[in-house]
Amino acid sequence: DVYRREVPAQRDFAKLLTYVSLFHQCIAGPIVRYQDVAEEILYRKVSLTEISRGIGRFTTGLGKKALLANTCGSLADSLLLTDAVASNAALLTDNVATLAPTSGDNILTTLSSQPVLAVWLGMLAYTMQIYLDFSAYSDMAIGMGLMIGFHYKENFDYPYVSRSVTEFWRRWHISLGTWFREYVYIPLGGNRKGTARTIFNLLVVWFLTGLWHGASWNFVLWGLYFFVFLVVEKLFLRRVLEKLPSFFTHLYLLIVVFFGWILFRFRQLPLVGTVAAGLFGLNGNAFTNYEINTLLFSHIFFLVVALLAVTPIVKYAGRFLENASKTHPVLAGVNAVVRVAAPPLLMLLSTMALVGNSYNPFLYFQF
Repeated sequence: DVYRREVPAQRDFAKLLTYVSLFHQCIAGPIVRYQDVAEEILYRKVSLTEISRGIGRFTTGLGKKALLANTCGSLADSLLLTDAVASNAALLTDNVATLAPTSGDNILTTLSSQPVLAVWLGMLAYTMQIYLDFSAYSDMAIGMGLMIGFHYKENFDYPYVSRSVTEFWRRWHISLGTWFREYVYIPLGGNRKGTARTIFNLLVVWFLTGLWHGASWNFVLWGLYFFVFLVVEKLFLRRVLEKLPSFFTHLYLLIVVFFGWILFRFRQLPLVGTVAAGLFGLNGNAFTNYEINTLLFSHIFFLVVALLAVTPIVKYAGRFLENASKTHPVLAGVNAVVRVAAPPLLMLLSTMALVGNSYNPFLYFQF
């Protein structure tokens, strides 16, 4: 940015270190460009209002991580039986304790014997976990920044409500997409040099996006998987989607992303095929069994809450309550109580969950 003269050089080494060592975002994001916070490093104001907003945002992220993402992760690990980082028998609920994973061929054999519903439920849990986990860290970083006068940009904008893959990637990990656009795609020529060159530039970006998450073929294939859909949408599919009812375009997006997460989760490619086949019963297994039914019914309320959490419904409800409180005294009282009580309640519940549960994976760290 300094070389391109988009921001003046910072000649105070202490202030440069302040930027480099911003602990809120170093490991898990959002990616904060220097030009976004250069002024605030020099002239930062902290107010009680911003501190209050920051505490609310931080505790929201903490609750999203400790109460929702961790539970989704435990459920996904217990049903999909694998993760090179975190999966082990101690993570399983009593209902599926007999399904404890081992490694290598044993995982493949056991996973291929899972009922169809178990595979769908496991992938649904993982689909929610990966959003709740990633966005939770961004929420906490943004909240911590607000507490000391930094304003980081939003990093997730409810991507699962998108109606195309193009829109999804405008809403998912926004700072990463911006980074690749500014420092890879545009320097390569962007879309200024014809269709063939645009496609090549997108290929480079999405190959690197996959590789950025890990030096493994599944991540590379995951990046190329989305590259194909983005190119097809750019060439003709997006014009078709614009003419369809929103229900069908939203369903299309969810299906594409859902199957993309299979590639993202399983580093061993044989497992990708096994899970994909298991979703459609091609492994010759029953649709469900007593253990999976019990597991589903015992988690049904949690799953509903998690599904609501990946949509903007709660945000809209809060906005509605705030607007309605301006004209209704009773609702004004309710709004005040919610805003005062929610942060400490979320902090208390999150602390209880973290203290009482040894399962607390740092999902993003492996990428």
